[in-house]
Amino acid sequence: MNKSNFRVLAGLTVGLLAMGCSSSTLFTAPSISYTGTSSKTAQLSEKEAMQWGHLDLQKDTIPGMSVNRAYSELLKKKKGQTVIVAVIDSGIDLDHEDLKSVLWTNPGEKPGDGIDNDGNGYVDDIHGYNFLGESYHEQLEAARILRLKIGDEAYQQAAKAKLDEKLEEAKSAFPQIQQIEQIVRMSHQSMQEALGKEYYSLADLEKFQPKNAQEERTVGILMQIMGMGEDIPSALDDLKEGLQYYEEQLKYNLNVDFDGRKSVGDNPYDLTDIGYGDGNPNNRVNTESHGSHVAGIIAATRNNKKGVNGVAQNVKIMSIRAVPNGDEYDKDIALAIRYAADNGAKVINASFGKAFSPNSEWVYEALKYAASKDILFVHAAGNDGIDLDSPENSNFPNDRPDSDKQEIVDNYLTVGALSSGFGEEMVAVFSNYGKENVDIFAPGDQIYSTMPEDAYKFQGGTSMAAPAVAGVAAMIRSYFPTLTASQVKKIIMESGISPQVEVVVGGMEGPRKAFSEISKSGKIANLYNALILASKVSSGEVKL
Repeated sequence: MNKSNFRVLAGLTVGLLAMGCSSSTLFTAPSISYTGTSSKTAQLSEKEAMQWGHLDLQKDTIPGMSVNRAYSELLKKKKGQTVIVAVIDSGIDLDHEDLKSVLWTNPGEKPGDGIDNDGNGYVDDIHGYNFLGESYHEQLEAARILRLKIGDEAYQQAAKAKLDEKLEEAKSAFPQIQQIEQIVRMSHQSMQEALGKEYYSLADLEKFQPKNAQEERTVGILMQIMGMGEDIPSALDDLKEGLQYYEEQLKYNLNVDFDGRKSVGDNPYDLTDIGYGDGNPNNRVNTESHGSHVAGIIAATRNNKKGVNGVAQNVKIMSIRAVPNGDEYDKDIALAIRYAADNGAKVINASFGKAFSPNSEWVYEALKYAASKDILFVHAAGNDGIDLDSPENSNFPNDRPDSDKQEIVDNYLTVGALSSGFGEEMVAVFSNYGKENVDIFAPGDQIYSTMPEDAYKFQGGTSMAAPAVAGVAAMIRSYFPTLTASQVKKIIMESGISPQVEVVVGGMEGPRKAFSEISKSGKIANLYNALILASKVSSGEVKL
C-alpha cells in the first residue's frame, strides 16, 4: 500500500538492489531459430507427451517453448527473485502435493481469526480470495441477458441467437454421445468376456477370430478407437466427460431460468455491492479442476519427483476464485484484477472468456489499474476456432474495446494454442486466431498438469496456452526485475520462433494460412529466447 515514507524508501532500496543483481544475469548464447519444415512423424513417447510443451523445436521438431533447454543451458547457478502470479480462475486444490509449496501466503493476514488483519478489505485471505462464495454452476452471459432483460432489444436478440446456437448443438450432441458411449461400453464388455481378460491390446484384437457378425462389428469398433492411439477405458472416460459437459450445459449454462448466484448474496450487476465471498479459494468439488490444472502449468514444483514441472521457478501462486462452471461475472473479474494488483502480483493469468460482457467497462478500468501497477495480464484467446479480427466475433475481456481497434493498455497478451505436431496441423483445432487480436501462440493441446486430490491429467485449450506464457513472463520478471510489464510483453512477442509454414485454422476443415498471419507476432513463445532477449534489454544492449 506504500502509505509511509519508510515503505517508499524500502521499496526504492529493493529496486536498487534488484538493478544491481540483474546486471550480472547475462545470457550470451545465440537465440534459437528454426527454418526447417520437417516434423516428428513418430507418435510421442509417454515421456514426451507429458512434457511436450517444454521441448525444443530445433532439437526435437516439436513446437514446445524450449523450457528444458533454458534450464539446462542458461539457468544453472543463476538465482532469481520471487514473483507472485495471480491465477484468476476456478478454485485451486491448495493441498495438492505439487502446488502447496508454491502458494502465495499473505504475510499480513492471520489465518482463521475472522479479522481483516492487513486492512486490504478481505478477511482471512491467506492464499488469495474467493469471489464466488459457495456457488459453482452458472449460466452463460447470454442466458443471463435474457433472464434479466439486460441491454436494448438488439443486444438481447444477439444473445438469443448465440444461446439458440449453443442449445441446438447441446441438444444434438448429448444423445449422440450417449449412444456412442453405450455402444463402446457394451463392445468393451463383450470383448473382455470373449478374451477372458480385463485388459487387452490392439494386437489381441487383430488376432481375435470373430464367430459372427456381431463380434466382427465389436472388433471393428474397438480397433477403430485403439487405432487412433487411445485405449478403451480412456475413450470411455472422454465420452463420459462429454456427456457431463453437455448435460451441465443444458441444466445450468444454457438454462434461462437457472440462477446460480442466489447463494452468494450480492448483486453481481452492482460494482458497489462489495464484501461478498470469503478467503477460501479452494476448489469445492473434484470436477472443479480448471484452476488446479492452470496453476500446475505455470509453477508446479520443479524436480520434486512428483507429477509435473511447471514452466517457472521462483513463483508464488495467488489463487483467486472468480470463474464458475459457466460465464464469469464482469464484477468478479474486475475486483479480482484489482485484488491481484493491490496484493503484489506481477503477472495475472486469465484463462477464461465469454461472448458477451454487459459491464465490460468495469474490467477495462481494472486493466488500466493493473497497468498502473506494472502487471502483465496474460489472457487465453478462446476455444471457438474463430478469427477474432472479424467484427462479428468477440472474446471478452480484451484490450480493444473501441471500433478503431486501439489498445487501451500495453500490458495485455492474448495467447492462442498449439498442438504437438509441427506443420500444417500445428494450430489446435479449437484455438481462436487473429493477426490483430491474438499476440502469440504457445503449447495448449493435450497438456499434462495437476488436478484435484494429487491427480494429474491431460487437458487442452487456450486455457492451457495462456499459463505457459504466464510462466515465461514470470521467469523474465524473476531474473530481470527492473523490466516493465510492457517490456516483458514485447520481449515475449519479439523473441518467439517464427516457423515458415502454412497451418490449418478453425478446425480440420478450416482454411490454410501462413503461421505468420494468424497472430500479431507470428511466433511461438520461447523461454530460451525470451531470457536471452531480456538479458540484452536489461543491460541496455537492445532497446524496445
